[in-house]
Amino acid sequence: MKKLLSYLIIGLFLFSCTTKKEGSLIVKGNIAGLKKGTLYLQKYVDTLLVAVDSVQLNGNENFILTDEIEHPEIYFISLDKITDERISFFAEKGEITVTSKLSKFTLGAKITGSKTQDLLEEYKAMIQKFNGKQLDLIKENFEASKNNDTAKLAEIDAQNNNLLKRKYYFTTNFAVSHGESEVAPYIALTELYNANIKLLDTINNSLSNKVKKSKYGLELNEFIKNIKKTEQ
Repeated sequence: MKKLLSYLIIGLFLFSCTTKKEGSLIVKGNIAGLKKGTLYLQKYVDTLLVAVDSVQLNGNENFILTDEIEHPEIYFISLDKITDERISFFAEKGEITVTSKLSKFTLGAKITGSKTQDLLEEYKAMIQKFNGKQLDLIKENFEASKNNDTAKLAEIDAQNNNLLKRKYYFTTNFAVSHGESEVAPYIALTELYNANIKLLDTINNSLSNKVKKSKYGLELNEFIKNIKKTEQ
């Protein structure tokens, strides 16, 4: 009887360890070249990055990770073998596919199944043009500094300020045009945190009621309130 009870306990323990918990977010995919390791699904809770699910891979490149999600938000996939890299993506309810390679864990990542992620990638593709121009100006500034060319330095500074304004206005217009998506408050918080409060207000006022109640919608509203308090 004792042996039978012991076997039942062991069986229940093994079942609880191998049974996959269900969730409204299902992340499936594979990491090519990964033969053994532990993958973690992570997200920020307040300011702390926490693991909400994990899976050990041993001879199998495929994985499934799950969590309960209410509104779209940024999640991360990390690997115990690579501590300084994370695949980030905008998760939402439903099934999302994430594929990558062990040799290019973050750079080789491809995410499908998330409309919110698609919209974020659309924004990033456009903003990359501004970032490229900023790099060019940094190079020009370095050369002008070496040559002690004060006139050129002043010209580059003016160009950089103008580029920054254009980047801010583009981000604002993109967010306003997509006020029904959680991408709007997210890019306001990550790209316009040091911009004019009027731009943040413009985005906040353009958000749909659903987005205003989301994680990033609430964070943006609170962020604006805190700025206005400090300015009083």
